[in-house]
Amino acid sequence: MTARRWRVAVRWAIPISLLVSASLLTAPAASARFSPRKAIWGPDVRNGQSLWPTYHRLGIGIYETALDWSVVAPERPLHPDDPNGRGVVAPRPRHAHGPPGRRAADHRRRPAPLAYDWPRSLTRTIARAKRYHVQIAIELWRAPRWANGHRSTKWAPRHASDFAAFATAAARRYPSVHLWMIWGEPNRRGDFMPLMAAKPGTRLTAQQARGPHIYAGLLAAAYHALKRVNRRNLVIGGMTFTGGTIDTEQWIENLKLPDGQTPPLDMYGHNPFGYRRPDLSDPPSPDGEVDFSDLGRLSTLVDRVLGHGRKVPLFLSEYTIPTHRNSEFPYWVDPQLQASWLSSALQVVHELPQVYALGWIHLFDQPPIYGGLEYADGRPKPAFDVFAAGHP
Repeated sequence: MTARRWRVAVRWAIPISLLVSASLLTAPAASARFSPRKAIWGPDVRNGQSLWPTYHRLGIGIYETALDWSVVAPERPLHPDDPNGRGVVAPRPRHAHGPPGRRAADHRRRPAPLAYDWPRSLTRTIARAKRYHVQIAIELWRAPRWANGHRSTKWAPRHASDFAAFATAAARRYPSVHLWMIWGEPNRRGDFMPLMAAKPGTRLTAQQARGPHIYAGLLAAAYHALKRVNRRNLVIGGMTFTGGTIDTEQWIENLKLPDGQTPPLDMYGHNPFGYRRPDLSDPPSPDGEVDFSDLGRLSTLVDRVLGHGRKVPLFLSEYTIPTHRNSEFPYWVDPQLQASWLSSALQVVHELPQVYALGWIHLFDQPPIYGGLEYADGRPKPAFDVFAAGHP
């Protein structure tokens, strides 16, 4: 959302929360209702203890996590589509000790290091999810410096084929994973570049459209790569935020490949944060923004631009409602109102069969982030029981 609208949110969200908290009663604690449409972001361990029993109590069907390309492949692999390949194109020089002859002999005996540094924690997470019959959704994002011209990791790679090779290797490394998100919130300069700001509701110039065009190429390349590994893989593209450097509507309208076609995708990803109670009867958000109340309109737009005659499911990767002054959003409500708004969000999802999943992004508060279902000390907020009992 634009900074102006977030400032408006602060002015009214806090007073309303105080009024409602005095009279709103939350439902009593209820047993978890499992739903394949409920998702959550990690972590999966806290203070050395597994959080999977907690996720089980919440009834989640999807666990979301991210795979940072820049960390997994800080140097260019010799065989980028092989998850177990050894060697890199330009290895860093190593400091050697001892006589030259011995150094050469030792080098011949040692196998080349693995090109990819896959996180062990993800392997453990996938195994734990399997025991709880939970799907894993992996977000692929951030480019290593060797791929993007030695810039920061938010810059797109110069060649979509490099990203596609990484997607291939990841899908081969984790064959049980079939949900793949392509880059998080790429319509924000803080997460994806190059982007040039545009006035909401205007036609983008060629320079402004360059960012979504580049993303469209990455999405198409990753889609074909992931499908070649396994046709069951589902590719989630778009991955927009409520507002952004380029608003959601402009982003969707400008997802174009060089031939003018739109990139293929199985689902459209969106993070519908908002400063109002989710309600499909609400009027449209201003300035091209798309919050939870706009999801019906978003679905219509996605189907028209990207559907090619079919209904495109919506994957709502991230949603949260802060309960204290926080570092993520310039608004917050009290815990009782958080629970009430979450109940409304679950009802919206129930009313929209085109929503594939609703993901919550914080299990517990980690100051200065206060959007958790639990307080920082692990005590559940009223929203915990609402999410657990919900069956969208």
